[in-house]
Amino acid sequence: MRRVVVKKSLVHGRGVFALAPLKTGERVLEYKGEVLNWAKASRRYRHAAESGHTFLFGLSDGRVIDGGRGGNSSRWLNHACDANCEAIEVGDRVFIEATRKIAAGEELFIAYQLDVEDRDTAEIRALYACRCGAQSCSGTMLGAG
Repeated sequence: MRRVVVKKSLVHGRGVFALAPLKTGERVLEYKGEVLNWAKASRRYRHAAESGHTFLFGLSDGRVIDGGRGGNSSRWLNHACDANCEAIEVGDRVFIEATRKIAAGEELFIAYQLDVEDRDTAEIRALYACRCGAQSCSGTMLGAG
């Protein structure tokens, strides 16, 4: 039984939405795609970096999952400062789990915590501006790093 659907998001582009209620701690999706090193991913998406839009998910061992190649619905998860899901890394796999109860029809979000070079430029801050609209919004999809 499908638990999520991808459709237009009010936050940004497409988003992932619950088709049925989800429980706290429920594993909802796996972030799927081709696993590769950052050097290859950087070459593949050197022009996409100018738009701030890729489907790359960084792993703790320095590799990435490219959701744009062999990926699934999880690549459409949007960022929110007050996210209702989190990414759990297990080996070279990443699972998306609900951090609270989620109602049917509600959009699923993760906090991106992106790490990019030259992060202190106005251009980078604008490129990675947050659109979540939460009261606790930090204004950015970038991590603290």
